[in-house]
Amino acid sequence: MPATVFWIYVCASLLFIIGLIKIFGELPQEHGVDKVMPFGRLFFSIPLAVFGSEHFTLTEGIARLVPRWIPAHTFWVYLVGLAFLCAALSMVVLVQARLAAALVGMTLLIFVLVMDIPAAVANPHNRFFWALALRQLAFSGGAFALAMSPRSTRPRQPSPAQPPAALAALPRFFVGIASLFYGVEHLLHPEYVPGVPLQKLAPEWIHGRIFLSYFVGVILILAGVCLLVNKKTRMAATFLGLTILLTVLWIYLPMLLRAPTDLVALNFFFDTLLFCGAILLLANAMDKETAAART
Repeated sequence: MPATVFWIYVCASLLFIIGLIKIFGELPQEHGVDKVMPFGRLFFSIPLAVFGSEHFTLTEGIARLVPRWIPAHTFWVYLVGLAFLCAALSMVVLVQARLAAALVGMTLLIFVLVMDIPAAVANPHNRFFWALALRQLAFSGGAFALAMSPRSTRPRQPSPAQPPAALAALPRFFVGIASLFYGVEHLLHPEYVPGVPLQKLAPEWIHGRIFLSYFVGVILILAGVCLLVNKKTRMAATFLGLTILLTVLWIYLPMLLRAPTDLVALNFFFDTLLFCGAILLLANAMDKETAAART
């Protein structure tokens, strides 16, 4: 087994075990569909740790993605990798989770501004560059949602002052814009893998792949509109998160089981799981009473 793949499984397994132990203690406090909400934190943290590990095993390749005008490429790759690993553990166990999530959100937003958007602008007719930029933006939105959520602190800790309404709306817009764009892409190109529409065709051996792509596309559009216009936001984000989770189990898990040491299959699996986690973090950040009042 290649070292990169080995450390991916090690990081994912450790975070999964630690996260489950923590979450099982929280589940009795949740009811109905809300029992899935704590898993959003886990679904976000595991891929974050996985991608953090890749900064140490695929250092040269990742360093080439850093803009040329930024010095000490290798240093920044190692620093971000270590930060992702620490932040993933922090968010899973809810120790300084808000601070960790805020730092992750800012880091991902910087990636969008200095790498993803310039690449998309340089290739305006390539939809995959825009998909990558919006993917990173949605990840950032999920992290910011956790950072702004009073539910991300332990019950015995006082809830800090809530951010201004305009700032609090950013996670919703980040995820909503990506969802709307992705939904349209699914309807136009249903042959590509659903969830995050990247440059990979859905395997023909997966039954119902075209139907699932259309279904996910419709849910993405409906949820994206709800998030952008601030209507039924908690419900929209919850159903969208569950839909992306279904996609992970229906499409990406079979792809991974078919080739468990394939780095591409691993990255697609954890990439889509991270998208699912970001959406569920957004749903969990929306207070039930406030969400009901707005609808």
